[in-house]
Order: sequence, then C-alpha cells, then structure tokens
Amino acid sequence: MPALLALVVVTAVWGYTFVPMKDAVAVYPLFAFLAVRFLIAAVVLAAPAGPRLRSLGRSGWIAGGSLGLLLALGYALQTAGLERTTVSSAGFITGLYVVFTPLLGLLLFRTRVGAGVWLGVALAVAGLAMLSGVGAGDPAGDLLVLAGSAAYSLQIALMERYAPRYDPIAFTQAEMVAAFAGFAVVAAALRQVEVPRGWTVWGALLVTGIFASAIGFLVQTWAQRRTSATRTALAFALEPVWAGLFGFWLAGDRLGALGWSGCAVIMAGIVVAEPEAARALRRFVGRPGSEATR
Repeated sequence: MPALLALVVVTAVWGYTFVPMKDAVAVYPLFAFLAVRFLIAAVVLAAPAGPRLRSLGRSGWIAGGSLGLLLALGYALQTAGLERTTVSSAGFITGLYVVFTPLLGLLLFRTRVGAGVWLGVALAVAGLAMLSGVGAGDPAGDLLVLAGSAAYSLQIALMERYAPRYDPIAFTQAEMVAAFAGFAVVAAALRQVEVPRGWTVWGALLVTGIFASAIGFLVQTWAQRRTSATRTALAFALEPVWAGLFGFWLAGDRLGALGWSGCAVIMAGIVVAEPEAARALRRFVGRPGSEATR
C-alpha cells in the first residue's frame, strides 16, 4: 500500500507540472528550460549518487546515458507540443505510453500482446481523433506530444531490461546528467542560453527539477521494488487524469463535450490495454480494509 500511494503521489506531481511548464515555456526558451530542469535534478542527486557512480562501470553509463537521452527526447517533444495545445490534451495524450509500451515490447523483445492491447490502441486512436476536432489546441501540438509519449514508451521498455542490473540512484543520476548534457548542447546550438528570471520560470524549474525529476524518478525506482507491475501500471494510468483535473482547475481548460469525451475514450483505452490494472483497481476499491493492512 505505501508503494502504491507513493506512485499515485508521483503521478499527481507529474500531472500538475503540465500547468507550470506551459506557463514557463511561454516566456523562457524551451531547451534552456529543460537544460536547467535536469541540471537541478542532477545537482539534487549528486550527494546520494556520488559514492555509487563507480558501481555503474562503462556499460552502466552507456545504458543510463542512452535512456537519459531518450527521456530528453520525450520531454522535448512533449514540452514543444505543450506550447501549442492545452494542458488537458497533453496530459491525456502523454498517458498513451501505457498503451505504447507493450506494443514496443512486442516489436523489440517479442513480448506477447493480447487482444485487449489492440482494443486499447483502437480506443486511444478514436479518442485522439475526437480531441483533434475540438479546436482547443493546434493538432500539430497534439502530434508532438504523441511522439513524446512514444519516446517515453521506448524508455520504459528499455528500462525494464537495464534497471535491475545497476544501482537505482546511480543509474537515475546517469540519466539526469545525460538529459542535461543533451539539452545544454541543443540550447547552445540554438542560442537559447539565458539566465532564468521571474517566479513563473523559477517556480516551474524548481517543481519540475526537484520534485518531478530528481525525487519523482527516485520514488518510482523505490516503489517498483516494493509493488507489482500491475499496481505500477494502475498508478501510471492516473497521470492523465491528474493532468486533466489540474488543467481544468488551474489553467482554465475548457474542452467542451467532444473534447472531454475524447479524453474519456483515451482513458478507457489505457484501462483496457492494462486489464490487470483495472482488476487491481476493483480489488482496491472493493476491499479497502484488506489493502490497508499490507
């Protein structure tokens, strides 16, 4: 139970960060923002990770660095899309990594994919079509967020292979350093190097750098060692719900009936693609007393 609650809190933080990120990148260069975000995350992790980094070896640095660059690609696409679309749309589309991940497992590792996943994909595509018709955001922005979700999915699929081999704190630090380096190079090439100014930017940087990146990924690693993949998928499926709620409450998103219906269809696709997570939710709701004792 504590691990599941920790994952739910992390997904709530991730869902919330769509709002300050959208405000920040409206007034501060995109790649400079992402570079500083992951620099903050790397600085926060420096002390606990320092003594452990030697255990990674060359292979660990290559693996962690590669996944960090994939993570960077996902964030770059997602944040670029967020400049053009609504917080709610971006949140629900990002949640599609729950659907994409098993498909990538099939392509990369020949992992079996059941009929529920294919139905989930069909529902997700239908939901995206409904979202694209509401006019709340630029469809190009939705496509960028969708591409970012695919990059996250690849990172998650590969993480399942690499994470058990290395110290989690050191591996996470390798990811953060690689993501920072990648964004710093791009920011310098695009002449986006600029000192952050104002609470809108600094507030978003601190929330995303400390809580969503450094602490968030560490909590995820801790929790996944203590709970099942089923409950992890259940918690991750809540991220778009949090994003939709925060987008409605804080960003004033008004998608209309068709837009919210599209979000609901996407959420249905996520749950259908993860039937074990849906069953875990029913057990969790139906037997609160037994769950609380775990």
